[in-house]
Amino acid sequence: MTSAAIREQDGGGMRGLVAAIGSIAGVGLGFSITLPLLALTLEDRGISSTWIGINTAFWGLSSLAITPFVSRIAARLGTAQALALSILALAAALPLFYLSPFWLWFPLRLVAGAALTTTFVLSEFWINVAAPPGKRGVVMGIYATVLSIGFAMGPVILYFTGTHGMVPFVVGAAVLAVGTLPVLSALGVAPKLTDGHRTSFVRFLFLAPVATGAALLFGAIESGAFSLLPLYGQRVGHARDVVIMLGIGVTIGNILLQMPMGLLSDRIDRRKLLFAIASFGLLGAGLLPVVSADFWPFMLALTIWGGVVGSLYTVGLAHLGSRFTGEDLAAANAAFIFCYSLGGLVGPATIGAAMDAYDPQGFAVAVACFFAAYLVLVVTRMRHAQGR
Repeated sequence: MTSAAIREQDGGGMRGLVAAIGSIAGVGLGFSITLPLLALTLEDRGISSTWIGINTAFWGLSSLAITPFVSRIAARLGTAQALALSILALAAALPLFYLSPFWLWFPLRLVAGAALTTTFVLSEFWINVAAPPGKRGVVMGIYATVLSIGFAMGPVILYFTGTHGMVPFVVGAAVLAVGTLPVLSALGVAPKLTDGHRTSFVRFLFLAPVATGAALLFGAIESGAFSLLPLYGQRVGHARDVVIMLGIGVTIGNILLQMPMGLLSDRIDRRKLLFAIASFGLLGAGLLPVVSADFWPFMLALTIWGGVVGSLYTVGLAHLGSRFTGEDLAAANAAFIFCYSLGGLVGPATIGAAMDAYDPQGFAVAVACFFAAYLVLVVTRMRHAQGR
């Protein structure tokens, strides 16, 4: 939820959860089909990694712009209606990428990014409203797992459709459009939003920097990895037909480890857990150049690394929830999503530039730098807390 709002319905209980979680699968599918497909298509057209990264960063730019207004859009159109329209907008944009010249990809990225962000924010809001308070952790674990399954489905679809021609774009659009069906089936139970007391989310960017920093880091790694990991795989010697499967290694780890990591976060200091996750992320980034030339060791490393790193978002959000309540939590959630979107802006551009500067291992170099910077932040905050 991106601003304080009044909840007028309970979100429809199980029916609402099925609708919202079904739509979140569309979010994951949208990311995992669109980002690698677009990157590979641009490379086929002779576009450099730097420009591919810059173009992908427009996705994050639109996310930053739309986030403060999502709840207002939902209040005016209705939560379910806005959710369904955003999924359809993303589906409609996908074939247009294939038909358009490169300069037109920038406004298309803005439209697609805004649609995907709206889907993400409203799905998460609906899940939080409909989840029973005593089972919220379990529901959020299911949510994260379904999201990861959505991420895994994209490369599978691309494997069977191929990455050349119009077919993968049309198939991806059709699958996304089907994702509106569970939402439309629950129109009557969707939570209603009305404008309430507005609390600016800006100050919450700095009140919980360990949590918001985790969102920024995760956004940078996730968007950068899904858009540029196939290119990294090609540069270290793997065939085009198999590099689209590298993202599955990351998502399998997410599917297996989201719920265990969430349960672990309820039992230990979340800042210490986030420090451990980031440390593991840095170690994994350093290992990638060692194993990247051999496909199956590369896939195994991505599975373990991706599963642990993927919990940055879940644990960071839990840490945020433990610090704020009510309207403050709503504003803090907006700050969290804003930072995630900011990561989506800086991640692909930075990683793409590093890949051109340090070919073929620039991908691993850039990812390692992101984790190192976050570790400095966490250590600084932990020392500050001990000194008080």
